[in-house]
Amino acid sequence: MPFLYGLLIVLQIACVVHMVRSGRPYWWAWIVIFVPGIGVAAYLLTQVLPDLQNDPRARRAARGLAKRLDPEKDLRRLRTELERADTVQNRLRLGAEFLELGAADEAETIFRESLRGMHATDPDILLALAKSQSAQGKAGETIATLDALKSANPGYRSPDGHLLYARSLEGLDRDSEALAEYDVLEDSFPGEEARVRKAELLRRLGRDADARTVLEKVIERVRIAPDFYRKAQREWVDKAKQMLRG
Repeated sequence: MPFLYGLLIVLQIACVVHMVRSGRPYWWAWIVIFVPGIGVAAYLLTQVLPDLQNDPRARRAARGLAKRLDPEKDLRRLRTELERADTVQNRLRLGAEFLELGAADEAETIFRESLRGMHATDPDILLALAKSQSAQGKAGETIATLDALKSANPGYRSPDGHLLYARSLEGLDRDSEALAEYDVLEDSFPGEEARVRKAELLRRLGRDADARTVLEKVIERVRIAPDFYRKAQREWVDKAKQMLRG
Protein backbone atom coordinates (compact mmCIF):
# COMPACT_ATOMS: atom_id res chain seq x y z
CA MET A 1 0.00 0.00 0.00
CA PRO A 2 2.74 2.57 0.79
CA PHE A 3 4.17 1.96 -2.70
CA LEU A 4 0.79 2.50 -4.40
CA TYR A 5 0.18 5.62 -2.33
CA GLY A 6 3.59 6.99 -3.29
CA LEU A 7 2.98 6.17 -6.96
CA LEU A 8 -0.35 7.98 -6.85
CA ILE A 9 1.31 11.10 -5.43
CA VAL A 10 3.96 11.01 -8.16
CA LEU A 11 1.24 10.72 -10.82
CA GLN A 12 -0.70 13.59 -9.28
CA ILE A 13 2.38 15.82 -9.35
CA ALA A 14 3.13 14.79 -12.95
CA CYS A 15 -0.44 15.59 -14.02
CA VAL A 16 -0.37 19.01 -12.38
CA VAL A 17 2.99 19.84 -13.97
CA HIS A 18 1.65 18.75 -17.37
CA MET A 19 -1.47 20.86 -16.81
CA VAL A 20 0.56 24.00 -16.06
CA ARG A 21 3.04 23.54 -18.90
CA SER A 22 0.40 22.73 -21.50
CA GLY A 23 -2.03 25.47 -20.45
CA ARG A 24 -4.87 23.17 -19.43
CA PRO A 25 -7.74 24.64 -17.33
CA TYR A 26 -6.79 24.91 -13.66
CA TRP A 27 -9.91 23.08 -12.50
CA TRP A 28 -8.13 19.91 -13.57
CA ALA A 29 -5.83 20.40 -10.55
CA TRP A 30 -8.81 20.18 -8.19
CA ILE A 31 -10.00 16.97 -9.83
CA VAL A 32 -6.55 15.38 -9.79
CA ILE A 33 -5.83 16.36 -6.16
CA PHE A 34 -9.22 15.85 -4.50
CA VAL A 35 -10.44 12.84 -6.50
CA PRO A 36 -7.04 11.12 -6.65
CA GLY A 37 -7.53 7.78 -8.38
CA ILE A 38 -10.36 8.66 -10.75
CA GLY A 39 -9.04 12.18 -11.35
CA VAL A 40 -5.56 10.98 -12.32
CA ALA A 41 -6.98 8.29 -14.60
CA ALA A 42 -9.36 10.77 -16.25
CA TYR A 43 -6.56 13.29 -16.82
CA LEU A 44 -4.18 10.72 -18.27
CA LEU A 45 -6.82 9.28 -20.61
CA THR A 46 -8.34 12.54 -21.83
CA GLN A 47 -5.39 14.97 -21.74
CA VAL A 48 -2.06 13.14 -21.80
CA LEU A 49 -2.74 10.14 -24.03
CA PRO A 50 -4.09 12.17 -26.98
CA ASP A 51 -1.02 14.42 -26.77
CA LEU A 52 1.28 11.41 -26.92
CA GLN A 53 -0.56 10.02 -29.91
CA ASN A 54 -0.17 13.31 -31.78
CA ASP A 55 3.40 14.03 -30.70
CA PRO A 56 6.03 12.91 -33.28
CA ARG A 57 8.64 12.63 -30.52
CA ALA A 58 6.38 10.32 -28.50
CA ARG A 59 5.70 8.21 -31.56
CA ARG A 60 9.44 7.95 -32.27
CA ALA A 61 10.09 6.97 -28.67
CA ALA A 62 7.37 4.31 -28.87
CA ARG A 63 8.84 2.93 -32.09
CA GLY A 64 12.28 2.92 -30.52
CA LEU A 65 11.02 1.00 -27.50
CA ALA A 66 9.25 -1.52 -29.72
CA LYS A 67 12.47 -1.91 -31.71
CA ARG A 68 14.45 -2.68 -28.57
CA LEU A 69 11.88 -5.19 -27.35
CA ASP A 70 11.67 -6.99 -30.70
CA PRO A 71 14.51 -5.85 -33.00
CA GLU A 72 13.50 -8.09 -35.91
CA LYS A 73 9.77 -7.34 -35.93
CA ASP A 74 10.03 -4.94 -38.88
CA LEU A 75 12.44 -7.30 -40.62
CA ARG A 76 9.90 -10.12 -40.53
CA ARG A 77 7.16 -7.82 -41.79
CA LEU A 78 9.31 -6.53 -44.67
CA ARG A 79 10.32 -10.05 -45.64
CA THR A 80 6.66 -11.02 -45.81
CA GLU A 81 5.87 -7.97 -47.93
CA LEU A 82 8.68 -8.88 -50.33
CA GLU A 83 7.36 -12.43 -50.61
CA ARG A 84 3.94 -11.05 -51.49
CA ALA A 85 5.26 -8.53 -54.00
CA ASP A 86 8.85 -8.67 -55.27
CA THR A 87 9.17 -4.97 -56.13
CA VAL A 88 12.18 -2.70 -56.09
CA GLN A 89 10.64 -0.55 -53.35
CA ASN A 90 10.07 -3.59 -51.14
CA ARG A 91 13.66 -4.68 -51.75
CA LEU A 92 14.96 -1.24 -50.84
CA ARG A 93 12.96 -1.18 -47.62
CA LEU A 94 14.16 -4.66 -46.64
CA GLY A 95 17.77 -3.77 -47.46
CA ALA A 96 17.53 -0.58 -45.41
CA GLU A 97 16.22 -2.58 -42.45
CA PHE A 98 19.11 -5.04 -42.72
CA LEU A 99 21.49 -2.08 -42.78
CA GLU A 100 19.89 -0.56 -39.68
CA LEU A 101 20.24 -3.88 -37.86
CA GLY A 102 23.94 -4.05 -38.70
CA ALA A 103 23.64 -6.79 -41.32
CA ALA A 104 25.34 -4.75 -44.04
CA ASP A 105 26.39 -7.85 -46.01
CA GLU A 106 22.74 -8.94 -46.32
CA ALA A 107 21.80 -5.40 -47.33
CA GLU A 108 24.52 -5.33 -49.98
CA THR A 109 23.22 -8.57 -51.52
CA ILE A 110 19.67 -7.24 -51.71
CA PHE A 111 20.69 -3.88 -53.18
CA ARG A 112 22.97 -5.50 -55.75
CA GLU A 113 20.24 -7.90 -56.84
CA SER A 114 17.90 -4.92 -57.25
CA LEU A 115 20.14 -3.40 -59.95
CA ARG A 116 18.43 -5.11 -62.84
CA GLY A 117 16.38 -4.27 -65.90
CA MET A 118 15.17 -0.69 -65.98
CA HIS A 119 16.69 -0.18 -62.51
CA ALA A 120 20.21 -1.25 -63.49
CA THR A 121 21.58 2.25 -62.95
CA ASP A 122 19.00 3.57 -60.49
CA PRO A 123 20.78 6.25 -58.41
CA ASP A 124 18.86 5.54 -55.19
CA ILE A 125 19.74 1.83 -55.36
CA LEU A 126 23.37 2.58 -56.18
CA LEU A 127 23.57 4.98 -53.25
CA ALA A 128 22.04 2.39 -50.93
CA LEU A 129 24.55 -0.17 -52.23
CA ALA A 130 27.41 2.25 -51.54
CA LYS A 131 26.16 2.78 -47.97
CA SER A 132 26.08 -0.98 -47.36
CA GLN A 133 29.61 -1.33 -48.72
CA SER A 134 30.86 1.54 -46.60
CA ALA A 135 29.30 -0.02 -43.50
CA GLN A 136 31.54 -3.05 -44.13
CA GLY A 137 34.67 -0.96 -44.52
CA LYS A 138 34.85 -1.48 -48.28
CA ALA A 139 36.08 2.01 -49.13
CA GLY A 140 37.36 1.10 -52.59
CA GLU A 141 34.13 -0.60 -53.61
CA THR A 142 32.14 2.30 -52.18
CA ILE A 143 34.02 4.78 -54.38
CA ALA A 144 33.59 2.55 -57.43
CA THR A 145 29.84 2.34 -56.84
CA LEU A 146 29.52 6.11 -56.34
CA ASP A 147 31.60 6.75 -59.48
CA ALA A 148 29.23 4.46 -61.39
CA LEU A 149 26.29 6.39 -59.94
CA LYS A 150 27.72 9.74 -61.09
CA SER A 151 28.59 8.39 -64.54
CA ALA A 152 25.10 6.98 -65.17
CA ASN A 153 23.23 9.86 -63.48
CA PRO A 154 25.24 13.08 -64.00
CA GLY A 155 22.39 15.27 -62.77
CA TYR A 156 21.81 13.36 -59.54
CA ARG A 157 22.65 15.20 -56.32
CA SER A 158 22.90 13.69 -52.85
CA PRO A 159 24.63 15.42 -49.91
CA ASP A 160 24.78 12.08 -48.09
CA GLY A 161 26.37 10.44 -51.14
CA HIS A 162 28.89 13.26 -51.44
CA LEU A 163 29.85 12.95 -47.78
CA LEU A 164 30.15 9.18 -48.16
CA TYR A 165 32.51 9.74 -51.10
CA ALA A 166 34.72 12.06 -49.06
CA ARG A 167 34.82 9.66 -46.13
CA SER A 168 35.71 6.76 -48.42
CA LEU A 169 38.58 8.72 -49.97
CA GLU A 170 39.80 9.44 -46.45
CA GLY A 171 39.49 5.74 -45.63
CA LEU A 172 41.91 4.99 -48.48
CA ASP A 173 44.36 7.66 -47.22
CA ARG A 174 43.65 9.80 -50.27
CA ASP A 175 43.64 12.76 -47.91
CA SER A 176 44.17 15.61 -50.38
CA GLU A 177 41.26 14.39 -52.51
CA ALA A 178 39.10 13.92 -49.43
CA LEU A 179 39.92 17.43 -48.21
CA ALA A 180 38.91 18.89 -51.57
CA GLU A 181 35.53 17.16 -51.27
CA TYR A 182 35.13 18.40 -47.68
CA ASP A 183 35.87 21.94 -48.89
CA VAL A 184 32.85 21.71 -51.19
CA LEU A 185 30.71 20.05 -48.54
CA GLU A 186 31.55 22.70 -45.96
CA ASP A 187 29.32 25.18 -47.80
CA SER A 188 26.69 22.79 -49.12
CA PHE A 189 26.04 19.97 -46.64
CA PRO A 190 22.75 20.44 -44.72
CA GLY A 191 24.18 19.87 -41.26
CA GLU A 192 27.40 20.03 -39.28
CA GLU A 193 28.70 16.50 -39.79
CA ALA A 194 30.75 17.32 -42.90
CA ARG A 195 32.38 20.32 -41.20
CA VAL A 196 33.30 18.35 -38.09
CA ARG A 197 34.72 15.52 -40.19
CA LYS A 198 36.74 18.06 -42.17
CA ALA A 199 38.13 19.40 -38.89
CA GLU A 200 39.07 15.86 -37.85
CA LEU A 201 40.98 15.38 -41.10
CA LEU A 202 42.70 18.76 -40.77
CA ARG A 203 43.79 17.88 -37.26
CA ARG A 204 45.08 14.50 -38.41
CA LEU A 205 47.12 16.31 -41.07
CA GLY A 206 48.64 18.53 -38.39
CA ARG A 207 46.69 21.64 -39.39
CA ASP A 208 45.39 22.35 -35.89
CA ALA A 209 44.75 26.07 -36.42
CA ASP A 210 42.63 25.42 -39.51
CA ALA A 211 40.74 22.70 -37.67
CA ARG A 212 40.01 25.08 -34.78
CA THR A 213 38.68 27.71 -37.19
CA VAL A 214 36.25 25.20 -38.71
CA LEU A 215 35.09 23.99 -35.29
CA GLU A 216 34.54 27.51 -33.98
CA LYS A 217 32.40 28.25 -37.03
CA VAL A 218 30.35 25.14 -36.27
CA ILE A 219 29.70 26.31 -32.71
CA GLU A 220 28.76 29.82 -33.82
CA ARG A 221 26.55 28.65 -36.69
CA VAL A 222 24.55 26.39 -34.39
CA ARG A 223 24.39 29.00 -31.62
CA ILE A 224 22.39 31.39 -33.80
CA ALA A 225 20.34 28.68 -35.52
CA PRO A 226 16.68 27.84 -34.73
CA ASP A 227 15.91 25.39 -31.92
CA PHE A 228 15.05 22.51 -34.24
CA TYR A 229 18.46 22.78 -35.94
CA ARG A 230 20.33 22.95 -32.63
CA LYS A 231 18.57 19.82 -31.44
CA ALA A 232 19.18 17.97 -34.71
CA GLN A 233 22.90 18.84 -34.69
CA ARG A 234 23.54 18.24 -30.98
CA GLU A 235 25.74 15.19 -31.60
CA TRP A 236 28.10 17.11 -33.89
CA VAL A 237 28.14 20.23 -31.74
CA ASP A 238 29.11 18.13 -28.72
CA LYS A 239 31.87 16.53 -30.75
CA ALA A 240 33.10 19.93 -31.92
CA LYS A 241 33.21 21.22 -28.34
CA GLN A 242 35.05 18.11 -27.22
CA MET A 243 37.62 18.56 -29.98
CA LEU A 244 38.12 22.22 -29.04
CA ARG A 245 38.70 21.24 -25.41
CA GLY A 246 41.20 18.62 -26.52
